Amino acid sequence: MLDISRVSRELRKLALPRPRDGRARVLAQYFDLLRTIVFAGIVLRWTRRGYRIVKGRGIIGTTQEVVSAARRFLYGLFLRAPGVRSQVQRQLAAAIAKMEAKLVPQGAGVSRYLTLPKEGWTEEQLQAELEELRNMDHARWEEGYVSGTVYHGGEQLAKLQTDAFGKFAVANPLHPDVFPGVRKMEAECVAMVLALYNASPEGAGVMTSGGTESILMACYSARQKAYTERGVTEPEMILPETAHTAFRKACSYFKIRMHTVACPAPDYKVSLPAVSRLINGNTILLVGSAPNYPHGIIDDISGLSRLALRSKVSLHVDCCLGSFVLPFLERAGYESEPFDFRLPGVSSISCDTHKYGFAPKGSSTVLYRTKELRAYQYFIDPNWPGGLFASAGMAGSRPGALIAGCWASLMSLGENGYLEACRTIVGATKKIESALRHDSTLAAELSVIGRPLVSVVAFTSASLDVYEIADGMTAKGWHLSALQSPPAIHVAVTLPVSAAAAKLIQDLVAVVAAEREKEQLRVASGKERRGAAMGDTAALYGVAGSLPNKSVVVGIARGYLDTLYKA
Repeated sequence: MLDISRVSRELRKLALPRPRDGRARVLAQYFDLLRTIVFAGIVLRWTRRGYRIVKGRGIIGTTQEVVSAARRFLYGLFLRAPGVRSQVQRQLAAAIAKMEAKLVPQGAGVSRYLTLPKEGWTEEQLQAELEELRNMDHARWEEGYVSGTVYHGGEQLAKLQTDAFGKFAVANPLHPDVFPGVRKMEAECVAMVLALYNASPEGAGVMTSGGTESILMACYSARQKAYTERGVTEPEMILPETAHTAFRKACSYFKIRMHTVACPAPDYKVSLPAVSRLINGNTILLVGSAPNYPHGIIDDISGLSRLALRSKVSLHVDCCLGSFVLPFLERAGYESEPFDFRLPGVSSISCDTHKYGFAPKGSSTVLYRTKELRAYQYFIDPNWPGGLFASAGMAGSRPGALIAGCWASLMSLGENGYLEACRTIVGATKKIESALRHDSTLAAELSVIGRPLVSVVAFTSASLDVYEIADGMTAKGWHLSALQSPPAIHVAVTLPVSAAAAKLIQDLVAVVAAEREKEQLRVASGKERRGAAMGDTAALYGVAGSLPNKSVVVGIARGYLDTLYKA
């Protein structure tokens, strides 16, 4: 008769390794223990993450995020479904082809230079071609028809900058021994901006290629500081949803977890309670804008400063747009709010000299409360066979001509020049805002977002399609900025725009009146209000705002970038 228990015992003996002096059994036990510890660590890590998310967003907010993520995922699957994907690709191709037709010159008379000429051109040939390129059909920025974009300080200043360029065309600040004048000018530019933002003698800064690099460097410095001083290996940043997209780029580049915080009506400032709830041991940086790009609103920098001090984390204030207007508001007789190094919690500030400093494009500054904070953005390599290498920012070689142009601009205008420019620019902004609030046609259909104090005013509409208004203004030659979440338009006032403010208001009144009449006709014909948007702006932003998954819009943007390099 078969002994089942005996067979079972023999099988177990075969399945299990026979320990030699017990060592295999001990190793197996250690392996089991290690596996348990690793599993427990993973569970603990994700539990902590989940706790932080729920603590920061709350039960309702966390649920909403999960639902949004699920919608994005499911919609992404839908877009990849057979039949749908091919249709989406056809529509993307059509949209990109339309962009190419607008951006890339077409026709028999268009010359294309895709290889080097056999013989170099004469000066006369070059001057003629450059003049033709300069006069290609473009938005009328010289007449003030372009929002922001061109921060022009006048023809006399432009000539001075051109002369400075010529004197330092070959200069490179990477070699201060070869170009000592450029080193001196760069240091002085930084010192002047530090003084403008009320830095202490311990303050420090660096010139960069623009606001994006300034923001990237501030984020990188905060990340390195948190890693060095607190051992943070999973850095997190908390920023207003209206903060410049360069902060999102920094999170992508430097592997920083991003938390965006709502800026609710009616003031559209970042919610301080929401920021406070999101702060944890991995937080490396808080962010505030002065003002933000979309709506021109200054966040509660004083409140953010208190949070930063209490939590012992860095605070960056983005003043790239505030630039050389914000520091002069009070002296110009306008209302202002605290924003600079006088607030003890402010660690760093970005300020664009190439905006309202009227310096040539490609110059900005990132400022720090102390030299120690600045040092965290340095790159130093003592082991390179090419020699000791050190750079203060992302670039190695840089154009000394831009530094010379910036220095010449600051010295040419001086405090009184910038004060007068502040009065002109903010005065025009107030004029546009007043028309939006008090003109009978505009006030009936449009509403100003928040209470802007500097040079940007944004407006939306509850009764008309604001993107159709944008297209209507485009048809009249204006180049305004369309916004999303919520749908809106903004005007960034520059010196050229200041001169055209009355014409802008006049055209806006005409466009709004025409759009209102179109809506009234729709209602009279039995259709719903705010009819289907048909213009280019409406098509892009209307679709972008309605899709849970932005892959289609990303595809259009990728095609746009590709088009820029199509010769």
